[in-house]
Amino acid sequence: MNEISPNIGQERPVIRQLEETAINRIAAGEVVERPASAVKELVENALDAGARRIEVDIADGGKTLIRVRDDGCGMTADELPLALSRHATSKIDGSDLLNIHSFGFRGEALPSLGSVGRLTITSRAQGFDGVEITVSGGGIGAVKPAALNRGTVVELRDLFYATPARLKFMRTDRAEAQAVGDVIKRLAMAEPFVSFTLRDVSEGREPRTVFRADAESGDLFDALHGRLSQVLGREFAENSLRIEAEREGIAMTGYAALPTYSRGSSVAQYLFVNGRPVRDKMLYGALRAAYHDFLSRDRHPAAALFLECAPKLVDVNVHPAKSEVRFRDPGVARGLLVSGLRHALAEAGHRASTTVAGATLGAMRPEPMPQAGGARVYQMDRPGASARAASYQMQAPEAGFAEMQSAYSGRVEPEVVETHEDAVAPQSLPLGAARAQVHENYIVAQTETGMVIVDQHAAHERLVYEKLKRQMAENGVASQALLIPEIVELSSGEAGILLDMAEELARLGLVIEAFGPGSIAVRETPAILGPCDADKMLRDVLDELADMGESLNVQAKIEAILSRVACHGSIRSGRRMSGEEMNALLREMEATPHSGQCNHGRPTYVELKLSDIERLFGRT
Repeated sequence: MNEISPNIGQERPVIRQLEETAINRIAAGEVVERPASAVKELVENALDAGARRIEVDIADGGKTLIRVRDDGCGMTADELPLALSRHATSKIDGSDLLNIHSFGFRGEALPSLGSVGRLTITSRAQGFDGVEITVSGGGIGAVKPAALNRGTVVELRDLFYATPARLKFMRTDRAEAQAVGDVIKRLAMAEPFVSFTLRDVSEGREPRTVFRADAESGDLFDALHGRLSQVLGREFAENSLRIEAEREGIAMTGYAALPTYSRGSSVAQYLFVNGRPVRDKMLYGALRAAYHDFLSRDRHPAAALFLECAPKLVDVNVHPAKSEVRFRDPGVARGLLVSGLRHALAEAGHRASTTVAGATLGAMRPEPMPQAGGARVYQMDRPGASARAASYQMQAPEAGFAEMQSAYSGRVEPEVVETHEDAVAPQSLPLGAARAQVHENYIVAQTETGMVIVDQHAAHERLVYEKLKRQMAENGVASQALLIPEIVELSSGEAGILLDMAEELARLGLVIEAFGPGSIAVRETPAILGPCDADKMLRDVLDELADMGESLNVQAKIEAILSRVACHGSIRSGRRMSGEEMNALLREMEATPHSGQCNHGRPTYVELKLSDIERLFGRT
């Protein structure tokens, strides 16, 4: 360890030109990390060729076979050898690298794949005969005639056989197959009008279809909604909000799930820029920021969002796999994502995820049905209103029985009948009319199509919290001046970052100013926080800026205090409420945005449809 060990030897290094095969293998190391990377490049090529049907076959997770078949425009005998040359492409002319409309543009995928595996390309362009060419470990064979109706078939066998050291870094067949499936699903979401099929054709097993998505029809939103139902499941489609917003030349469309339909990780977050799937840290941070007031830290939103802008406003040539992008004005893109999502969530009002009701019904266990040959289940017709009224009258308790209900936690409210002409029946409103309170915590309301159970404490806590936030937005955040300013020592770069956002911090009650090189003087802090550690707060702000590009630390701390105030100022569990109070709470929930979930992302009410309840009792 004490001796100097040069990286390139003791003798003077000599500059030399690498062989073409070595160049392609180096490029393959950047572009093709695993089988999923090869599938991504080949499927993107098919989409750029105008394909409307794409079929992908893999074996052993893509390690031994990847076959991509499409019905695109195809290639001629003269174009096949050229397609295997580095930086040969039909997608750009090289004059303007900021005006890119296709998935690929570098011309590196096919030669890179041919240098590390056994590659066979069969293609036929309209008006030409079918042709085939083979590449093995970088050696290109002759073009031969081949039988093919239309389009292109690319077959890649024994990936990384020419670089066996790379095989040691491959994961299990199951893990690699899952990665391939994820790539196909992301591209399927980006192209809802294209059919995709993924099959596993591993030896020793029956070929099976892993994923299939037929081409959608209709307008863009209908097609996208149908495709998301296929890819992410029906529950996501039912519990997501349509997103449509625009700002300064950037448009955002897609669907984002309700806060009550959250996930334990970020696996259900899909972002696209000009149709290209991306994994951009800045955009993921903006998505998290849009939901930060509705979800706890251990829950993550689900969304599929598409940002569209002029190609000159975004640079896609910043990552070897083109999975990251750089916006000319990242603040606009981030602001659009945050404001567009928050606006859609506010418009959703009190709406909560249907999966909550599904989980409630799933927890109920109806009596087991008799076996075949057993007694017939009697199906009773639903009685009419007059029959129900007569039945209730006959079943009413005798005088003196009503006094016994005080010993129980359940309490029934009499039905209120509106007499004036413009009156709206309470049960016709979204959250219905309060009918009872059970365990002094849950309000049972009747709607036209079922019933609603409301957690009175969680619901009122959210209402108080939203009211406090509105008051803070109108009146500003009060600050308290420190008797002795607190000096925080930082690097000059960190101090500059904080001083650049001094105005934004001041609006939140945190007043800072420069105090010599690399030092910040904290003169005022938010009064609602009380005594606080200014040094730690500023460092937390810096950490968030490095992680997400924006800091919500101070605002989050203030809102956490408001949340605690709302918790203490709301209706407590165990309090008996009158019918008027319960109905007033329901009406306020209907009028207040975000009232469908509490401050921690949990639902404030559960809605059960009458048809589902009847199914539990075997009445359907």
